[in-house]
Amino acid sequence: LYRKSVLDLVSDDTKRLTAQLGKNDHHKLDEFQTSLREIEQRVERDRVQQATVKTPDIKVPDQAPHDFGEYMRLMADMLVLAFQMDMTRVSSLMIARDGSDRIYHNLGGKEGHHTVSHHGKDQNKIEMIKKIDRYHMEQFAYFVEKLASIKEGSGTLLDNCMVMLGSGISDGDAHNHEELPIVMAGKGAGFVTPGRHIRYPKNTPLCNLYLAMMEKMGAKADRFGDSTEPLKGLHA
Repeated sequence: LYRKSVLDLVSDDTKRLTAQLGKNDHHKLDEFQTSLREIEQRVERDRVQQATVKTPDIKVPDQAPHDFGEYMRLMADMLVLAFQMDMTRVSSLMIARDGSDRIYHNLGGKEGHHTVSHHGKDQNKIEMIKKIDRYHMEQFAYFVEKLASIKEGSGTLLDNCMVMLGSGISDGDAHNHEELPIVMAGKGAGFVTPGRHIRYPKNTPLCNLYLAMMEKMGAKADRFGDSTEPLKGLHA
């Protein structure tokens, strides 16, 4: 039973629903089912592959699958489906925990991420950090492009989303918590004007952005964290 597809388990309900749908909604349901089936097949392939790997006689660490890129893309695809079907309105995904010392072998890395972030002006470590940062941005781009590929109303799913990528530290070597590089994607149904680079005054709390996003989503709050006011300038 547990190895059956989710789509098989709800097939009768799907048939009844399909009979009640118009052409556009029928297409949307078919698109969703195809995407879900593809994710199931990818998860199953990874399960079979993992089963063929001989487990060493040591405690298996609790971590993501070996192919980190595939893991991230699977997570992105599931988030996209959840947004597409309106099963959730808010989600967060941490690419790496604080202090993560993951070694990015696929990028030619020999030391952990946290270790090379304390580069001490070592050019080799700085180059490795650049590669890791670019790799993370490529995973983010995959997610954004996936959202942009899905039609919703007169625009796309991305047009109706606010997607933020960022970090609490701007310089890992110095542990600086200011001048944070934050990326916002999507239009938030007209709330955000994309395609711009905005510099805010020094010591502007990041929580001002969170407060503005909460306000747009109808979650009224006087403050959030160390916020001082909702961030201005998101809409040109």
